[in-house]
Amino acid sequence: MHRLRIILLACASLALGSCDSVERVDRRPEPIRLERPERRPIEVEVPQIMRGTVASEAVVLGYRDVIVRGFGLVVGLRGTGSRALPADVRAFMLQDMGRKGIGLPPFDEFSPEELLDSMDTAVVAVEGIIPAGSPRGTPFDVRVYVAAGTTTTSLEGGRLYTCDLRPGQLSSGNRQATVLATAKGPIFVNPFVEPRAGMTQSRLSGRILEGGTVKRDMPLKLRLYTPSHNRSATLQTAINSNFPREPGQDGAAARGENDESVRIWIPPSYRTRTREFIELMRHTTLSLDAPELVALQVRRALLATPAESEAASWRWQALGVRTIPMLQELYTYPEESPRLAALRAGARLNDRLVVPHLIDMANSKDEESRLAAIELLTDLGVDPRIDKALKDLLQDRDVDIRAAAFAALGTRLDPAISMERVGSKFELWTGPSVAPTLFVSQSGTPRIAVAANEPVRIELPLTLQIWSGRILMKGDHGDDHIEVFYRATPESDRIIVDAPTDLVGFIRFLARRSGVDDPRPGLDLAYGEVVGLLYEMVRAKVLRVDFKTEQDRLMAAILKLEAETAPIERPEFGDPDFDFLEVDDGMTPASLDDGSLAPLADPATRKPAVDPRGGIVPR
Repeated sequence: MHRLRIILLACASLALGSCDSVERVDRRPEPIRLERPERRPIEVEVPQIMRGTVASEAVVLGYRDVIVRGFGLVVGLRGTGSRALPADVRAFMLQDMGRKGIGLPPFDEFSPEELLDSMDTAVVAVEGIIPAGSPRGTPFDVRVYVAAGTTTTSLEGGRLYTCDLRPGQLSSGNRQATVLATAKGPIFVNPFVEPRAGMTQSRLSGRILEGGTVKRDMPLKLRLYTPSHNRSATLQTAINSNFPREPGQDGAAARGENDESVRIWIPPSYRTRTREFIELMRHTTLSLDAPELVALQVRRALLATPAESEAASWRWQALGVRTIPMLQELYTYPEESPRLAALRAGARLNDRLVVPHLIDMANSKDEESRLAAIELLTDLGVDPRIDKALKDLLQDRDVDIRAAAFAALGTRLDPAISMERVGSKFELWTGPSVAPTLFVSQSGTPRIAVAANEPVRIELPLTLQIWSGRILMKGDHGDDHIEVFYRATPESDRIIVDAPTDLVGFIRFLARRSGVDDPRPGLDLAYGEVVGLLYEMVRAKVLRVDFKTEQDRLMAAILKLEAETAPIERPEFGDPDFDFLEVDDGMTPASLDDGSLAPLADPATRKPAVDPRGGIVPR
């Protein structure tokens, strides 16, 4: 018995000794639960006229236009480019060109390194503005200017290779924002300065009309000021009732995501009118009952506060045709703001009773009102009264009124206005006018319009030297053609060709590229060169026409948008699509500081590579 007790004690000692080699496992800590931070309701000062609308309940994300930028390569500069390039930009361009397949046979003869080292190429900065809510494929104008750190002397005659455009500041770093658009095409430099006149700032920047293309649908979203499933459902119902599903539309226009956000899809019929859709959506009335009563309330609010005329007009348009009887009483209202608000809403709702009132306004003395009336008449349907009134305005003494009436008739496809494509370079429009006038576009579609009741001809006899002798024109009295001596560059051989004396035929001659398909002579000038040459001929008084060019507003719009907007990070959505968007609902938030606002750098510190005014031509 004693021996058995000793054996048991020994086994117990061995067991306890073996426990010393076993690792002790600490107790697992309790998991930390991450709770969603409580969001404070956003206080908004809602004007009386906006009460009960979508905009009074939610802010529109994506309401602002978006500035996009990128680096690109311009080719075809005939020795005016640059080999010099900052190291970081060069590395970025080589990587980007390799990713795009530049230099790979059989499409490219030169490698990326050889292209960057050529004096016939230049690295440029490209920037443009994508309109809010633009769908994929939307074209827009872009501005091109020489990149800082390069020695390019001129972008004249250059063509931009396809480049990517991203939101935010221009950057060559490794971390890049999502590509929203691309840009490419021939550069339209200032046509009103003599080509190759030296290292002037005007030759270091230019534009590509409709050179940008949106590559993805620009997102739109509503964020409720006060999160609520009921309010979100109310917004969806109101918007989808006002914008019912159309053929080819995938799903409803408004689709709720949670209690504080509603995703918006633009209907197919508004894909080229995104700004109009956004305004109509913001001014949509939440109540689906008695639109006539709401229209009367809006009218009372407008008469009490005439400064709210724009909001009143949008509200009436969003309410629809049932509001027309309430508008008609204001068509003859003595005060201008309420009257114009009602006429604008009536015209957009296709009320034919606005036609005589708009025609009277188009023939009034105030130029701003006249131009507004012509714009509203343009979009109304077929009506002989409108066509006659616009044709009468082609005889107006004011060149701006004639230009607006001419464009309106062209938009309405009036048979008095004809249009043809001149190669792939620009559109050539012709039509009547009491005073021979030459209209030139500097935004959107490249366009030259010749308006005259009789054919316009070049004044003879003629001896004219242009562009430091690169072009010489000669003609004697009674000739049916003129001799044109032309050098593409100061170093190239001169060619001598005959050109027609009528202005329309002469414009075709300037742009035509002779070839097998069309052996007729031509100079193959770019759109900007054609405009510049015509301008010089008008200055020399060998073309007796009024020369009218629209004002270039692209650079001014970019600077204005930079000053007005602030980028917003949106962790509350967790959606990278909205990282670059700005908040603006057209009203005054009393408190929008929820931790998601990040201030924009002072636009005054921005230093463009060239004078921002370099590519702008005053009216």
